[in-house]
Amino acid sequence: MAKENEPIAMEVDGPKSSNSDPINPRFSINVLQLLKSAQMQHGLRHGDYARYRRYCTARLRRLYKSLKFTHGRSKYTRRAINESTVTEVRYLHMVLYTAERAWSHAMEKRQLLDGPNAKQRIYLIGRLRKAVKWADLFSRLCAAKGDSRTSLEAEAYASYMNGLLLFEQDRNWDTALKNFISARAVYEELGKYGALENQVLCRERVEELEPSIRYCRHKIGESNLKTSELLQIGEMDGPALDLFKAKLEAAMAEARSQQAASLTEFHWLGHRFPISNAKTRVAILKAQELEKDLHAYHEARSFIRSDLVSAGNADSVKDELNGLDKAVSAVLGQRTIERNQLLVSIAKSKLTRRRDDKNEKVTKPEELVRLHDLLLQNTADLSDLVTFRAQRCFYLAKSYSSAGKRTEAYVLYCHARSLAENALKKFQTVAGTDEVTIKELKTLYNECRANSCIEHATGIMEHEKVSENLSKKVSTISLSGVDKKVEKFLLEKLDVYESAVGEPNVKSVPRIEVFPPAFQSTPRNPIVLDLAYNCIDFPSLENRMKKDKKGFISRLWR
Repeated sequence: MAKENEPIAMEVDGPKSSNSDPINPRFSINVLQLLKSAQMQHGLRHGDYARYRRYCTARLRRLYKSLKFTHGRSKYTRRAINESTVTEVRYLHMVLYTAERAWSHAMEKRQLLDGPNAKQRIYLIGRLRKAVKWADLFSRLCAAKGDSRTSLEAEAYASYMNGLLLFEQDRNWDTALKNFISARAVYEELGKYGALENQVLCRERVEELEPSIRYCRHKIGESNLKTSELLQIGEMDGPALDLFKAKLEAAMAEARSQQAASLTEFHWLGHRFPISNAKTRVAILKAQELEKDLHAYHEARSFIRSDLVSAGNADSVKDELNGLDKAVSAVLGQRTIERNQLLVSIAKSKLTRRRDDKNEKVTKPEELVRLHDLLLQNTADLSDLVTFRAQRCFYLAKSYSSAGKRTEAYVLYCHARSLAENALKKFQTVAGTDEVTIKELKTLYNECRANSCIEHATGIMEHEKVSENLSKKVSTISLSGVDKKVEKFLLEKLDVYESAVGEPNVKSVPRIEVFPPAFQSTPRNPIVLDLAYNCIDFPSLENRMKKDKKGFISRLWR
């Protein structure tokens, strides 16, 4: 735990850097920068209000201990903070972090999965009231003990907390609007002066306050905001907007429930399908508000299928639910196709583009092949199937062409041209066909024809140069060479049909075998050493040996 006399990044100058009047010193606190740094470093970067509340509690404990402002040891004794108590800037920090602790506790309750129930909501509003109480005290103390900038920031902070309390209570929208406008005016003025970092923080806070101001004006009838505009406001980020998002979601859910009572049928291609389940109605309304949010249509289908399971043997109800399921599925498929077509158009724009200064990745033909595979899956029963097949075949040919496979690319271009030609004939015979689709098919047909001619000519040129290139590459074959990045030598790949000199993508010089060859161990005859021969006493065999017989004359010569 850091000591209080150590410099802390989020603390500001103490009384020594303030007014030089020793009798009535003026303290300076950069409130917004102090709070923003603490929030981003201790949980609110990821929306973790529980962690931030624990930090505020630990910070207050250190402040109480360092200032010797404890509330008794065995029995709690309340100690009031007033103007005479504030003799240094840490007393103002103590009041500010007490307000922050109460506010973060309220926001923690607001983040519950199913939302706060009645009891928890009462507790939440109580925490916000406590935060307002300490924020007002902080504003009064800064007005008496702080400099002009500190007093303005404290006043804006108190106005913001009062606005949040009224915002959560769903009442006195005009008073809440006045508080938010007052806070915005202060931050707009402070954003014109001071350090650049502080100006940026003030402008960010102004942007975070703007949605709450617009929503308050909408509630009191001064602004006619549409649902889509409210949803766009809700997409903004920031700790100051979390309460607004929760309020917006609750308001949208309530509005959908009211509209769902009048939504009794789902219209698709001139057919009407009755909707009996209230959850299905709400889900379809949500999907209609967010046309690109495909998850909402999936949610509606899940409710419909659960109704099918519980329908039992009622054939009429099953027929209605099956028709509704098919209609919602068709709308879902249409929106999915539109999304994938948008991805294809974006990928096409990046196909021939080089990397720019922002190091943006370019699109490969394989990515367009994958996107058209998705479109083929989405349009399995639609008339656009032939169009997407032709486009997929075209980009598949481009992929083979970039790999140097001219024959395969030529065949694929010809096949894509025939598919495009067939699709053109079909669309031209059907009345009411989109002109944009016909124009795209004509462009695709011309590109296929041009690319097939290019691949044919390139293939002939490469074929004419095969013998020349082959002789050059054969002449570069090295017995040993100096290239050490060889995966396998030619003698090691005799059982694999793979050309070492004929492929255009072969970059390294082929090598036949390692030279000089490495030493190899060879077998030799074994050496027998009889170590026991000299140590054996053999028996005498003289009595078994044959004796020579000598005559009379031989005896004379002895």
